[in-house]
Amino acid sequence: MGHTNTSLPDSVREDALVEAGEDAIRLTRELIRRDSTNHGKGVGDERAAAEFAAEALGAAGLSPVVLESADRRANVVVRIPGTDPDADALLVHGHLDVVPADAHDWTFPPFAGEIADCPVTGVPSLWGRGAVDMKNTIGMVIAVVRYWSKLGLRPRRDIVLAFVADEEDSAAYGADYLVRGHADLFEGCTMAIGEGGGHTVHAESVGGDVRRLYPIGSAERGSAWLTLRSYGTAGHGSRPPRDNAVGALAAAVARIDQHRWPLHLTPVTRAAIDAIAEALEVGRTSGDLDSNEAVDALVAKFGTAAPLVSATVRNSTAPTMLSAGYKVNVVPGDATAGVDGRVLPGAEEQFIETMDALTGDRVEWEYAHSSPPVAAPVDSAAFEALRAAVLAHDPEGLVVPVCLGGGTDAKVFARLGIDCYGFSPLRMPAGLNYPSLLHGVDERVPLEGLRFGVRVLDSFLRA
Repeated sequence: MGHTNTSLPDSVREDALVEAGEDAIRLTRELIRRDSTNHGKGVGDERAAAEFAAEALGAAGLSPVVLESADRRANVVVRIPGTDPDADALLVHGHLDVVPADAHDWTFPPFAGEIADCPVTGVPSLWGRGAVDMKNTIGMVIAVVRYWSKLGLRPRRDIVLAFVADEEDSAAYGADYLVRGHADLFEGCTMAIGEGGGHTVHAESVGGDVRRLYPIGSAERGSAWLTLRSYGTAGHGSRPPRDNAVGALAAAVARIDQHRWPLHLTPVTRAAIDAIAEALEVGRTSGDLDSNEAVDALVAKFGTAAPLVSATVRNSTAPTMLSAGYKVNVVPGDATAGVDGRVLPGAEEQFIETMDALTGDRVEWEYAHSSPPVAAPVDSAAFEALRAAVLAHDPEGLVVPVCLGGGTDAKVFARLGIDCYGFSPLRMPAGLNYPSLLHGVDERVPLEGLRFGVRVLDSFLRA
């Protein structure tokens, strides 16, 4: 990376930063063009995207390693030395894989990396699967590193970049593989940033002003993907047994579907509610956080900012799969169902006890896949550094901590004792529904959003 050059004129730095923004667009575009679809159940191919990322990093004078956990399931890791060998290291992680995309549903082919105006906002945007989830972040990070190389800049602390496979399924071929078998690559890392925050959310205050909120992922609900199974006597449909497996399972699934999970406010979600209420001038009383109904009523006042907290004030369970029988006049001896459960930090025991009660005596349940909830401190120097990086480039922005309703690879890296934050900065225009782009049709990212993200990441990573 070269030495830290402190004598560069501001104009030289600015010109190079402008070029880094354009580089981020080019890199993201090329990553999108390398189809890295994760079909689940071990079927995926991140190799081409990994090789491209490694080559781009190599052009910056680095020596990344490409680690395959299985054939074509590739991960890229590299350490950038900092100027202070005693400083704690930082992990920057992102995933190379993307969810499937049906080209028939898209305006442009999902792996073409087309640049065209957004039909909602009219702003030039880069279209393609992975544009926001999350090849954009990988493109921005590599662009920042190449900018440093060009100007002879170095970060203060070691930075480990990990671009991984399989985040969109189980992480078994990606982050989990690295943590289990290559934990030494992350030696000294105490903090990490990855997906799950940093984008603009436009929300209207009580006074009518539109505020720009920037959520930073500071916690995540755990994943609890469940398999339910019931057993009964198999027989003829005209003489149904009293212990019908389908009936028992259907009753349990109905109870789960109708269950109203109790309120469980974590410290991060309380901080989020307080910050959003203050930003939007929504006055609240002490009783506004006392019950499901009171919290739901308060959060509803947040308008477009409500989704930042609405999914994380309680555990959740969603029945998603049912399977039984092979012929209509045959009573099957067993039946199965799938349930997508999400568990808040500190509510793990509540989840288990509730599932035992809802499934009852006739239905067994087990984890098909699980990952624990995680949380990082929001009253820390790390969080303040993230806030400062955003405000340096949008002084009128308002940074709020949030708990993510879904999950990321942060759950895996947290096993190494690393405090993980969701921070993938993007300046988004008003009117564009960011959550709908994730895994959605016509996924796209504003070009100005990428340029903004490069500047914010540069400020944070060298802080």
